[in-house]
Amino acid sequence: MDINEYRIDIPQADLDDLDQRLSRVRWTNELPDGGADYGVSLEYLQGLVRRWREEYDWRRWEARLNRYPQFTTTIDGQNVHFMHVRSPEADATPLLLTHGWPTTVVEYLDVIDRLSDPRAHGGDPADAFHLVIPSVPGFGFSGHTTDRGWSRYRIAKAWAELMHRLGYEQYGAHGNDGGSLISPEVGAATPSTSSGCT
Repeated sequence: MDINEYRIDIPQADLDDLDQRLSRVRWTNELPDGGADYGVSLEYLQGLVRRWREEYDWRRWEARLNRYPQFTTTIDGQNVHFMHVRSPEADATPLLLTHGWPTTVVEYLDVIDRLSDPRAHGGDPADAFHLVIPSVPGFGFSGHTTDRGWSRYRIAKAWAELMHRLGYEQYGAHGNDGGSLISPEVGAATPSTSSGCT
């Protein structure tokens, strides 16, 4: 039940290795004028690789993610990474945010400050939330899954346990895309001794 502080710090050697591997991509052929009818077009894929190698600034994104408190814990044998952003409003409503597929917690970066501290953004402090934003097992910094069966029901049960460990007995839940399948199950997975999820 330990909760450990976490900070993203990808070794430069790993970033250099990725760049070197991308520089050695062996491009496939494609049908003339095939476009996307036969999968991802070669032109589009080459553009993505070029962007990763020449434009994408991992360190900038790493710093942006590290602005928020992050933690890891083990639930049901699985490493779970999560952001836990407490509002300056003591009576803020706890809110569990679950990302979609195949995205990550990054999809919530643009709303964290406004949701956790609406007063600082011209909003009503009564609308503030304490945010818990976990990485779904198999995604982001939760890492790979170690066994089969991480369905929406099992993830929801893990989320209910996470919220319990954080001391939240009543909270809301929101999910985007795949997270919208997980979030409704969190209430059902919450132990009956708790007031649970809404």
